[in-house]
Amino acid sequence: MFNILSKNVIGLTAISLAVSACGGAGSGSAAVSPPAVGTAEGLWSGTTSTNRAIAGLVLDDGNFWFIYSAAGNSAVIAGAVQGTGTSSNGHFAASNGVDFNLEGLGVNDFSFSGTYTQKSQIGGTLTYTGGTANSLSGTYNADYDLTPSLATVAGTYSGTAATAGGIEAATVTISRAGAISGMSAAGCSFTGTAAVRTKGNVYNIAVTFGGGVCSNGTNTVNGVAYYEASTSSLVSAALNSGRSNGFLFEGAKP
Repeated sequence: MFNILSKNVIGLTAISLAVSACGGAGSGSAAVSPPAVGTAEGLWSGTTSTNRAIAGLVLDDGNFWFIYSAAGNSAVIAGAVQGTGTSSNGHFAASNGVDFNLEGLGVNDFSFSGTYTQKSQIGGTLTYTGGTANSLSGTYNADYDLTPSLATVAGTYSGTAATAGGIEAATVTISRAGAISGMSAAGCSFTGTAAVRTKGNVYNIAVTFGGGVCSNGTNTVNGVAYYEASTSSLVSAALNSGRSNGFLFEGAKP
């Protein structure tokens, strides 16, 4: 099963450091020497100033998606963050970040300011509405440079799904044509699509829920997914249009 503290995996969809997520205020950004050229694009994994593991993506269009763990426990997903940033001469900044916390702290807005060395290191500070600040640092995962393929990710994954309604077991199936279908342990069904992005070892995903017991009702969420071949694991993160609820999944196929 995927472990977001593992050196060889990176998840989505996406950072943490919520007031909520990071469990207390930290300060300062990681010391990273910025290069003259390049962007913050890539797969990154690391830790926060509040002892949480982070794993996620900065895409070529500046969108970022990170998943974070519970403090001191990399085996438990505690939430995800998403936003759009800009890279310039070794500096990465975003003003529209949203922290989707699963520990009862809800959705929190933040801005990010940090530095990066292309395909090497990233670090910085998340500042939340109200002034709480937490720092992070991460290193680049070269799996981002691999070529994605629907044939590679096709299969059935057993794992854990998380929404604003809670965390539960779930299965997700992806066909070789990119069709997604799945079911949670509580009986929430969903369907969707997966498509290879034009850049990076990443997949765009869209998932529509079947109503009933589903926390997302009949809404559609959009996001990204990453596949780790060494463990046959899939990790995905997606949010609804209002970024008020989402769907995180991590699982493995036989």
